[in-house]
Amino acid sequence: MSKHFPFTLSGLSDEAGPSLDQQIRAHVELGWEEIELRSVNGVPFYRWDDATFDDVRKRLASAGLRVSAVASCIANWHRPITAPFYYDVEELKVLSERMQALSARYVRVMSYPNDGLSEDEWRDRVMERMHLLTEEARTSGIVLLHENCSGWGGASAENTLYLLKEINNPALRLLFDSGNGISYRYDAYQFLQRVWPYVEHVHIKDGVLQHHKAMYTSPGKGESKVKECVEWLMDHQYQGILAIEPHLHLIPHLNKQGDENDLIDSYITYGRQLEKLVTQILSNREGERAFQ
Repeated sequence: MSKHFPFTLSGLSDEAGPSLDQQIRAHVELGWEEIELRSVNGVPFYRWDDATFDDVRKRLASAGLRVSAVASCIANWHRPITAPFYYDVEELKVLSERMQALSARYVRVMSYPNDGLSEDEWRDRVMERMHLLTEEARTSGIVLLHENCSGWGGASAENTLYLLKEINNPALRLLFDSGNGISYRYDAYQFLQRVWPYVEHVHIKDGVLQHHKAMYTSPGKGESKVKECVEWLMDHQYQGILAIEPHLHLIPHLNKQGDENDLIDSYITYGRQLEKLVTQILSNREGERAFQ
């Protein structure tokens, strides 16, 4: 179904279940040809042994699935700015080699939570590390996608734009997640409008803030303005990927995971709901043009 849309649909497959069988099954049932890898059986992509990686690669190819992007732990919530930089450098080396084997272009990164540093020192250390990581990515022929999430660069649209403009390298671009504004207390739609020129990948997530906690919902049913974000992407000729990240039963950074059957069923339902939302937007636009 996604092939009729102005962009391609995909998803962070481990939200369909921990096993590769579940992840493949969900995408095949949805009829999607793209898949975004983060973990299998709870083990992050970069920590797979060579045998596991080879098995995953072969099984994805056999199922006709292309890997659009992979998730990393680089600069994320587990690695504050005071953590050894060595971890990120070594992970990027592993990722680069495996991404070449998968013909994958994009790897998701963040930009280091603070750990007691002043704002200026935090920023300066982040910039130094991100310069080095971006140059390594450029040399390897891959692109770092900075998500509007944990870290200095995700704290505001101003920080995001500063990061991109100062580094000024095509190997660093943005992953826009429509649901992250709920957790980080900003309007994601306004954020998208500010950073749009650098966006090359999109995650679809929605939710509401209840009792100061993010509660995740079906796409278009929360307060993340998912419909408005998708319309904005259409209006600005975005032709990349919309990847679902439901967070209904799996929230990695909170170590939350639901029943395996709930995972796959809700993942497929979420994908169908996104397809329906996009179809409705397209249909409404066709109707509007018919009356002009």
